[in-house]
Amino acid sequence: MYIPAHFDEPRRDALHALIRDHPFGTLVTHGAQGLDANHLPFALIHQPDGPGLLHAHVARANPLWRECGDGDEVLVIFQGGDAYVSPNWYPSKHDEHKQVPTWNYMVVHAHGRIRVRDDERFVRAVVGRLTKTHEAAQPVPWTMADSPRGFIDTLLQAVVGIEIEITRLVGKAKLSQNKDVRDLRGAAQGVKASGSDALADAMLACAQAKESGR
Repeated sequence: MYIPAHFDEPRRDALHALIRDHPFGTLVTHGAQGLDANHLPFALIHQPDGPGLLHAHVARANPLWRECGDGDEVLVIFQGGDAYVSPNWYPSKHDEHKQVPTWNYMVVHAHGRIRVRDDERFVRAVVGRLTKTHEAAQPVPWTMADSPRGFIDTLLQAVVGIEIEITRLVGKAKLSQNKDVRDLRGAAQGVKASGSDALADAMLACAQAKESGR
């Protein structure tokens, strides 16, 4: 991924936060049939001395788990907010007419090594963790105990777990940091008006940091 210096996001805590906030990732693999991409919800597992682990599961019918060997290198892409940026949102455009359209976004590339975990205990833990995380906001969170044990057991047998040991995290936050504060704020206001609140807030934080000299 091409990353100009002003768009680089090297902070591990910020990259982890984006993964947790946007856990639906694109897993890119290279097997016997060539390049493949699967779209999966991931759980990020913290490691005190490393960049972390990613846990997920795939359907047993999905050939991914048979085509990937343990230790194969893979890439998981996590996409944060993104939005079109109109030149009209830059105040300087109306003075000099020297602005063009662009697209702002936040993204994390997690490089790692995959391991297939075809065991019921691991899969049950992965499904339980994902369920607990994403049901937390529900008025009455659903749990696996809400369904008959035999029903859940049958479904778990139809999926296979995967674990990815992250070896490198690469982050890019394209937030108009290369613009002056006036234009950065104008673009952020336009992005917010278009409905991309999280991205706009990140842009406004950049403007504030720029004003304070950080």
